[in-house]
Amino acid sequence: MTRVAVLAALLLALVFPAQAQAPDAARQRELVRMVRQDCGSCHGMRLAGGLGPPLDAQRLAQWPLEALVATIHQGRPGTPMPGWSPMLSLADATWIAEQLQRGFPEERR
Repeated sequence: MTRVAVLAALLLALVFPAQAQAPDAARQRELVRMVRQDCGSCHGMRLAGGLGPPLDAQRLAQWPLEALVATIHQGRPGTPMPGWSPMLSLADATWIAEQLQRGFPEERR
């Protein structure tokens, strides 16, 4: 993990309450679709890796939740990983990070 990611995680931990309001069921479905489609374009449609690294639960369970939230929300400077803050609230990013650490759900049709 880079120093920037650690610093961003610490800053988020200070300004973002640990008990964020989880998105409602409709928003959760939107987020699953977004991750599977948009994130999947780099991380692989099965999130098993592609241009970006795999987003599997075993790998991501080693990361502090706050660092994942910071990466999702703010991106990783100097890498192709964009920040998704224009499209995601911190609560959305937290929910996604939690799901990634558990094993991301499949898209329901």
